[in-house]
Amino acid sequence: MESSNDSELVFKILLLGDSEVGKSCFLMRYSENVFIENYITTIGLDYKLKTVKLDSGKSIKVQLWDTAGQDKYRTIAKNYYKGSHGILLLYDITKQSSFDNIREWVRDIKEEVSEKAIIFLIGNKIDMDEQRKITKEKGEELAEEYKIPFFEASAKSGENVDEVFKALYNKICEVYGDLEREKGSKLNKKPKTKGKCCF
Repeated sequence: MESSNDSELVFKILLLGDSEVGKSCFLMRYSENVFIENYITTIGLDYKLKTVKLDSGKSIKVQLWDTAGQDKYRTIAKNYYKGSHGILLLYDITKQSSFDNIREWVRDIKEEVSEKAIIFLIGNKIDMDEQRKITKEKGEELAEEYKIPFFEASAKSGENVDEVFKALYNKICEVYGDLEREKGSKLNKKPKTKGKCCF
């Protein structure tokens, strides 16, 4: 776990999934509350640093990594999986292949990240329900198979976007709370004083 200074923890969160499932728009909707219809495809990686206040009153810092979904960038992106505390794995409810490829993404994730890392499955673009190819039930079944939380959301309308991140942060703090306490304990310890020496 990284720290931005001596007293703050920084949690690393990745957005993963095929190209054009809406990862960048999902992050923009959350971080800037805007939607850009023709968003430029992410090349490599991009990230934002955000301070978040939880319902408990506690503040945490999060690194939000937006990764390119094209095959040619996936090897590069995999180098950044390590050390992740949370992963939002997105598919497009109107694109069958993006859902079919979720299993491959999960395999890649499990090869690179800690077993403690929190994975959420997200069906994006529910504003395009009339073009839906993957039912909500199919998404729920796949999430249940992997024992991970499932949400449907829309980066365009903003529906459920904040709720996804809020649930992820709460789950991360629940799972990694022991590391937070350990960090706080180390910070609260008084440095050992050196014994005086006479010459």
